[in-house]
Amino acid sequence: MTLLNHTTGFTPASGSIRRTIGYFLARAGRLINRFVAALIEQRARQASLVLLRSFDDRQLRDIGLDRCTLEHGLAQAAELRSRQQETVRRRRDTGQAA
Repeated sequence: MTLLNHTTGFTPASGSIRRTIGYFLARAGRLINRFVAALIEQRARQASLVLLRSFDDRQLRDIGLDRCTLEHGLAQAAELRSRQQETVRRRRDTGQAA
């Protein structure tokens, strides 16, 4: 009888369930993080586009742009930034030094 009174409620199966739930929560957290980061990036791109559209042609020429390539230039910059961030993320995940 004393053995039954001292059970902890922890079984080997509950450990695997905890690991599975932990894994799921970690993946869900990363998914939400990436979604929020994408929304922030989209808003930043929109704000940059609005700012660049407010410049006159002379100001755009001074920074090396023209009015017809604004959106394309921002898309290229976003793609480059995305590739750089992915490279950093892969290095961090594999433990390589930058």
